[in-house]
Amino acid sequence: MNHYFTNNDNLKSEKRIIKYNYGSSCFEFISDNGVFSKNKIDYGSKLLVETYLKNKKNIKNFLDVGCGYGFISIILSKELNISGEGVDINNRALKLATENAKLNNVSVSFKESDIYNNVNATYDLIITNPPIRAGKKVVLKILKEGINYLNKEGELWAVIRKDQGAKSIIKELTSLTQVTIKEKSKGFYIFFLKKN
Repeated sequence: MNHYFTNNDNLKSEKRIIKYNYGSSCFEFISDNGVFSKNKIDYGSKLLVETYLKNKKNIKNFLDVGCGYGFISIILSKELNISGEGVDINNRALKLATENAKLNNVSVSFKESDIYNNVNATYDLIITNPPIRAGKKVVLKILKEGINYLNKEGELWAVIRKDQGAKSIIKELTSLTQVTIKEKSKGFYIFFLKKN
Protein backbone atom coordinates (compact mmCIF):
# COMPACT_ATOMS: atom_id res chain seq x y z
CA MET A 1 0.00 0.00 0.00
CA ASN A 2 1.28 3.47 -0.89
CA HIS A 3 1.18 6.17 1.74
CA TYR A 4 1.10 9.93 1.24
CA PHE A 5 4.31 10.25 3.30
CA THR A 6 6.34 8.25 0.75
CA ASN A 7 7.31 8.82 -2.89
CA ASN A 8 5.99 6.63 -5.69
CA ASP A 9 6.99 7.83 -9.16
CA ASN A 10 4.92 5.10 -10.84
CA LEU A 11 1.62 6.34 -9.42
CA LYS A 12 -0.80 7.47 -12.13
CA SER A 13 -1.57 11.20 -12.08
CA GLU A 14 -5.24 12.24 -11.93
CA LYS A 15 -5.27 15.92 -11.04
CA ARG A 16 -8.39 17.55 -9.69
CA ILE A 17 -9.39 20.95 -8.24
CA ILE A 18 -10.66 21.36 -4.67
CA LYS A 19 -12.31 24.64 -3.65
CA TYR A 20 -12.41 26.21 -0.20
CA ASN A 21 -13.81 29.51 1.09
CA TYR A 22 -12.67 31.35 4.19
CA GLY A 23 -14.41 34.63 5.00
CA SER A 24 -14.41 36.60 1.76
CA SER A 25 -11.45 34.66 0.32
CA CYS A 26 -11.93 31.90 -2.27
CA PHE A 27 -9.16 29.34 -2.70
CA GLU A 28 -8.51 26.63 -5.27
CA PHE A 29 -6.13 23.71 -4.78
CA ILE A 30 -4.85 21.27 -7.37
CA SER A 31 -4.74 17.77 -5.87
CA ASP A 32 -3.65 14.40 -7.24
CA ASN A 33 -3.27 10.71 -6.41
CA GLY A 34 -0.62 9.92 -3.82
CA VAL A 35 -1.19 12.94 -1.58
CA PHE A 36 -3.01 13.29 1.74
CA SER A 37 -6.75 13.98 1.50
CA LYS A 38 -6.71 14.06 -2.31
CA ASN A 39 -10.48 14.47 -2.86
CA LYS A 40 -11.51 17.02 -0.24
CA ILE A 41 -10.05 19.33 2.37
CA ASP A 42 -9.32 17.26 5.48
CA TYR A 43 -11.54 18.25 8.42
CA GLY A 44 -8.59 18.26 10.85
CA SER A 45 -6.55 20.62 8.63
CA LYS A 46 -9.55 22.91 8.21
CA LEU A 47 -10.25 22.96 11.96
CA LEU A 48 -6.56 23.61 12.69
CA VAL A 49 -6.19 26.58 10.36
CA GLU A 50 -9.58 28.09 11.27
CA THR A 51 -8.90 27.73 15.03
CA TYR A 52 -5.45 29.31 14.63
CA LEU A 53 -6.87 32.24 12.66
CA LYS A 54 -9.48 32.86 15.38
CA ASN A 55 -6.67 33.03 17.97
CA LYS A 56 -3.94 34.49 15.78
CA LYS A 57 -1.00 36.51 17.04
CA ASN A 58 1.14 39.04 15.24
CA ILE A 59 3.71 36.80 13.56
CA LYS A 60 6.36 37.40 10.90
CA ASN A 61 6.89 33.89 9.56
CA PHE A 62 5.74 30.27 9.84
CA LEU A 63 6.66 26.71 8.93
CA ASP A 64 4.09 24.10 7.87
CA VAL A 65 5.48 20.61 8.62
CA GLY A 66 4.00 17.86 6.44
CA CYS A 67 2.49 20.54 4.22
CA GLY A 68 0.99 18.22 1.59
CA TYR A 69 -0.39 20.19 -1.36
CA GLY A 70 -0.16 23.41 0.66
CA PHE A 71 -3.65 23.94 2.10
CA ILE A 72 -2.63 25.21 5.58
CA SER A 73 0.37 27.27 4.37
CA ILE A 74 -1.56 28.99 1.60
CA ILE A 75 -4.54 29.93 3.80
CA LEU A 76 -2.23 31.32 6.51
CA SER A 77 -0.09 33.29 4.05
CA LYS A 78 -3.15 34.88 2.43
CA GLU A 79 -5.11 35.61 5.63
CA LEU A 80 -2.11 36.86 7.66
CA ASN A 81 -0.47 38.56 4.66
CA ILE A 82 2.95 37.06 5.41
CA SER A 83 5.47 34.73 3.76
CA GLY A 84 5.81 31.17 4.94
CA GLU A 85 7.51 27.88 4.27
CA GLY A 86 6.26 24.33 3.95
CA VAL A 87 8.17 21.06 4.14
CA ASP A 88 7.17 17.54 3.19
CA ILE A 89 8.81 14.26 2.22
CA ASN A 90 6.40 13.70 -0.70
CA ASN A 91 7.77 15.24 -3.92
CA ARG A 92 4.45 15.07 -5.77
CA ALA A 93 2.76 16.98 -2.92
CA LEU A 94 5.55 19.60 -2.98
CA LYS A 95 5.14 20.18 -6.73
CA LEU A 96 1.39 20.62 -6.23
CA ALA A 97 1.98 22.98 -3.28
CA THR A 98 4.25 25.17 -5.42
CA GLU A 99 1.58 25.25 -8.18
CA ASN A 100 -1.10 26.04 -5.59
CA ALA A 101 0.88 28.95 -4.11
CA LYS A 102 1.06 30.51 -7.60
CA LEU A 103 -2.60 29.71 -8.28
CA ASN A 104 -3.66 31.49 -5.06
CA ASN A 105 -1.11 34.30 -5.43
CA VAL A 106 0.65 33.85 -2.08
CA SER A 107 4.26 33.95 -0.96
CA VAL A 108 5.02 30.45 0.35
CA SER A 109 8.08 28.39 -0.57
CA PHE A 110 8.13 24.61 -0.34
CA LYS A 111 11.01 22.17 -0.03
CA GLU A 112 11.69 18.50 0.57
CA SER A 113 12.60 17.67 4.16
CA ASP A 114 12.30 14.57 6.31
CA ILE A 115 10.76 16.41 9.27
CA TYR A 116 13.41 19.04 10.21
CA ASN A 117 16.43 17.54 8.38
CA ASN A 118 16.42 20.32 5.78
CA VAL A 119 15.18 23.15 8.03
CA ASN A 120 17.77 25.80 8.96
CA ALA A 121 15.70 28.71 10.31
CA THR A 122 13.49 29.54 13.30
CA TYR A 123 9.86 30.60 13.22
CA ASP A 124 7.16 32.45 15.15
CA LEU A 125 4.76 29.63 14.28
CA ILE A 126 5.17 25.98 13.38
CA ILE A 127 1.91 24.35 12.33
CA THR A 128 1.27 20.69 11.52
CA ASN A 129 -1.35 18.10 10.78
CA PRO A 130 1.16 15.29 11.39
CA PRO A 131 1.16 12.04 9.38
CA ILE A 132 -0.43 9.76 11.98
CA ARG A 133 0.00 6.71 9.73
CA ALA A 134 3.77 7.21 9.82
CA GLY A 135 3.56 6.16 13.49
CA LYS A 136 3.59 7.75 16.94
CA LYS A 137 7.40 7.98 16.97
CA VAL A 138 7.37 10.24 13.88
CA VAL A 139 4.51 12.38 15.26
CA LEU A 140 6.32 12.88 18.59
CA LYS A 141 9.55 13.77 16.74
CA ILE A 142 7.69 16.50 14.79
CA LEU A 143 6.17 17.90 18.00
CA LYS A 144 9.12 17.56 20.38
CA GLU A 145 11.89 18.70 18.02
CA GLY A 146 9.74 21.53 16.68
CA ILE A 147 10.32 23.50 19.89
CA ASN A 148 13.98 23.89 18.83
CA TYR A 149 12.89 25.71 15.65
CA LEU A 150 10.66 28.27 17.38
CA ASN A 151 11.62 31.86 18.07
CA LYS A 152 11.20 33.13 21.63
CA GLU A 153 7.46 33.20 22.46
CA GLY A 154 6.88 31.11 19.33
CA GLU A 155 4.10 28.51 19.20
CA LEU A 156 3.74 25.06 17.64
CA TRP A 157 0.13 24.27 16.69
CA ALA A 158 -1.10 20.77 15.83
CA VAL A 159 -4.19 18.66 15.28
CA ILE A 160 -4.57 15.00 16.31
CA ARG A 161 -7.65 12.85 16.59
CA LYS A 162 -8.62 11.40 19.94
CA ASP A 163 -8.82 7.88 18.51
CA GLN A 164 -5.33 8.31 17.04
CA GLY A 165 -3.70 8.94 20.40
CA ALA A 166 -4.27 12.66 21.02
CA LYS A 167 -4.59 12.27 24.80
CA SER A 168 -1.46 10.14 25.29
CA ILE A 169 0.58 12.37 22.95
CA ILE A 170 -0.53 15.53 24.78
CA LYS A 171 0.27 13.89 28.13
CA GLU A 172 3.77 13.01 26.95
CA LEU A 173 4.35 16.57 25.66
CA THR A 174 3.16 18.08 28.97
CA SER A 175 6.24 16.60 30.65
CA LEU A 176 8.39 18.78 28.34
CA THR A 177 6.51 22.04 28.06
CA GLN A 178 3.15 23.74 28.56
CA VAL A 179 0.42 22.39 26.26
CA THR A 180 -2.82 24.31 25.69
CA ILE A 181 -5.85 22.61 24.13
CA LYS A 182 -7.71 25.25 22.09
CA GLU A 183 -10.49 23.27 20.41
CA LYS A 184 -12.16 19.86 20.34
CA SER A 185 -14.49 18.93 17.50
CA LYS A 186 -15.64 15.61 16.01
CA GLY A 187 -12.89 13.81 17.91
CA PHE A 188 -10.14 16.20 16.76
CA TYR A 189 -7.98 18.02 19.31
CA ILE A 190 -6.34 21.33 18.37
CA PHE A 191 -3.52 22.22 20.74
CA PHE A 192 -0.34 24.24 20.88
CA LEU A 193 3.02 24.21 22.64
CA LYS A 194 4.76 27.43 23.52
CA LYS A 195 8.48 28.20 23.60
CA ASN A 196 9.24 29.85 26.94
